[in-house]
Amino acid sequence: MNCSINLFCCIIVGCLFSCNPAKNGAEVVSDTVSHDIETSIRNPPEGYVALFNGTDFNGWHIIKQDESYPADLFSVEDGMIRTYKGLAEHSDQTFAELITDKEYESFVLELEYKWGEHKFKPRHESVKDAGVLFHGFDEDLFWASGAECQIQEGDTGDLWLIGVRGSTTIDHSNEHFDAAGKVATKGGPDDRYRSFSRNWYWEKPDWNKVVLEVNKDAARFLLNGKLVNEVFDLQRYYKDVDEWRPLTKGKILLQAEGAEIFYRNIFIKEL
Repeated sequence: MNCSINLFCCIIVGCLFSCNPAKNGAEVVSDTVSHDIETSIRNPPEGYVALFNGTDFNGWHIIKQDESYPADLFSVEDGMIRTYKGLAEHSDQTFAELITDKEYESFVLELEYKWGEHKFKPRHESVKDAGVLFHGFDEDLFWASGAECQIQEGDTGDLWLIGVRGSTTIDHSNEHFDAAGKVATKGGPDDRYRSFSRNWYWEKPDWNKVVLEVNKDAARFLLNGKLVNEVFDLQRYYKDVDEWRPLTKGKILLQAEGAEIFYRNIFIKEL
């Protein structure tokens, strides 16, 4: 999710963080996932199951922001999910969500992603953008509500709160995630899109591994083995009773947001 982030600033900030060593990003080693797609799907890490079967979208459904666009924005290729396959670069395209049919509460989700070459209007002049959202609900809205781990050039690991409220700890000098920082909370009934930046820049040019460790109303985001963000006290607002209540479960969503991206080795371990 990108809310008019200036391209120049993204590049500068990404470069700045890539040149700094981790201050407090804890290394967490998770199960090694083979890069052989067929082998991986048939043999997920111990305790995990394949959330995507590598063949079709059984267990998932797709929602487009504008259903009048005829193109299939998610397709399966060589055991991977590919967005915007075969579409002309810089052509006008809509956004879409690939959504699990099932809700999940506490789990570890692993996936790998790699950027493709093409971008599409209206984001053809912006950085490449996508994301994985969890505890999703309100599918009649676009984007659906929930908490998102941003996948974006220079910003993978940013936390987006979409129609929900949540807290994390930040360094108040730059408002980026800091595990030893002070608690900050964002989100309100009329404040649909709020974000907390990740601590450092750990994205690589090729395949990148994202791990979400979700425990009911809390989660940790890891990128290539580095802890880059956290969220806790996730809450959902109930307008009819004017009350915030814990957000502890929901659906998992992958985004197609105007950039070609490949997703693979999508595994989940329910806790």
